[in-house]
Amino acid sequence: MTDPTGPAQDSSGPRKSESAESAGPLPGAHRAEEPPDQPAPEGTQAVAPWSDTWGQTASRSAQILLVSAVFMGTVWLLLRVSLVVIAALVALILASAVYPVVRRLKRKGWSSLLATGAAFIGILGLLSGIITGIVFAVLNEWDSLSTSAVEGWRELESFFLSGPLPFDTAAFDDVIAQATQLATSGAFVDSALTGLTAATEFITGLVLMIVILFFFLKDGPKMWNFALRWFRGETRARLAESGDRTIQILGGYVRGTAIIAAVDAVFIGVALALLGVPLALPLAVIVFVGAFLPIIGATIAGILAALVALVTNGLVVALIVVAVVIVVNQMEGDLLQPVVMGRTLSLHAIVVLLALSVGTIVGGIFGAILSVPLTAVAWSVIQVWTDTYQVGDDPVLGEDPVHPKDRVESKSTMTERWKYQQMRYQERFNRTLYIAKGATLSKKDDDEKKRRRSRRK
Repeated sequence: MTDPTGPAQDSSGPRKSESAESAGPLPGAHRAEEPPDQPAPEGTQAVAPWSDTWGQTASRSAQILLVSAVFMGTVWLLLRVSLVVIAALVALILASAVYPVVRRLKRKGWSSLLATGAAFIGILGLLSGIITGIVFAVLNEWDSLSTSAVEGWRELESFFLSGPLPFDTAAFDDVIAQATQLATSGAFVDSALTGLTAATEFITGLVLMIVILFFFLKDGPKMWNFALRWFRGETRARLAESGDRTIQILGGYVRGTAIIAAVDAVFIGVALALLGVPLALPLAVIVFVGAFLPIIGATIAGILAALVALVTNGLVVALIVVAVVIVVNQMEGDLLQPVVMGRTLSLHAIVVLLALSVGTIVGGIFGAILSVPLTAVAWSVIQVWTDTYQVGDDPVLGEDPVHPKDRVESKSTMTERWKYQQMRYQERFNRTLYIAKGATLSKKDDDEKKRRRSRRK
């Protein structure tokens, strides 16, 4: 037998190839003749634009610049309306601290309006009393306090100059001279104390904060419920968890810091009074206010108290005051912070210092006060929205620097976790409920049909 694919294949090869090309490639033919993974000759490869290393780097850099521009534009816009932003943030922080009282009153049978009004009036009365006491306690003794602090610094300076170690005070003198000149200049006084614009902005911000605080206490959960209804599934669950952690951190920070500040002020004020240091009350008030600035607030208040004691009572009493301040700070860090605040902040000391520095530069005194809790909130929200952090000990990196109790998942209650799971699988739950409801209705229809048949019989 002759093979039909022999010589005929040779003579009609080109024609068959043309027909094969017109009919399409045969299965496996292309794989046998020209493997697809065979590299093309050098110089004939077509390189897509932006696909090489430099193109990818340029593309990523453009993305980073675009995101940075959007971020800076947002910051610029917020700074333009800083009065509204600060009022809203202060109201949110106060509402986070007070809302547990509103919730407890509602559980006891109080109406929403009555519970909100009681908590609102209570927090306003407490803040008014504290601010009034601080102003009168410090303002009446401010001249004596500042004079004693300056004299104390001069005595400390002379002590170091007469000592064996070289000590150049020129830089410190320049800083003190500039600060004194700024504080006593007419422009500073006019703009900061008696300026009509500053007073108007302060009153406007205060009124706005009070109004926002009332509505946060009254309708805060409803507002958050309205916001969450624009999202579904995983996004809604993560937003809900971010909101819960924000309220938890802000409320715990305010309540814990207020308790710790009061304890520090009482201990240091009593010690100053027992040692016979004058101006003990304004110094205790400064300690209370300084406690709202972590790390640096207590240090500044302690230095000020020691300087006053150095002028009025001598070096020995000043050293005792320094020792008392150190003991109180250690007690705060080792006992009060873990017991009162727990692990609310979960921030490293260097992060706290950087947050204070940035907050002071951007927002002044309000920025310094708000920077630490907002940084803690940002860190908690980042943990909610990212899954890239590798939890646990690593064979190469070693121990995990984040304590298990500092992780965001450990700060959720079982009720909150169940709520997040319901949000994640809401559509599945709704489908199951719909099927169950349909089955129930179908069973009711069948029962009704059976009853009708029995009646007919």
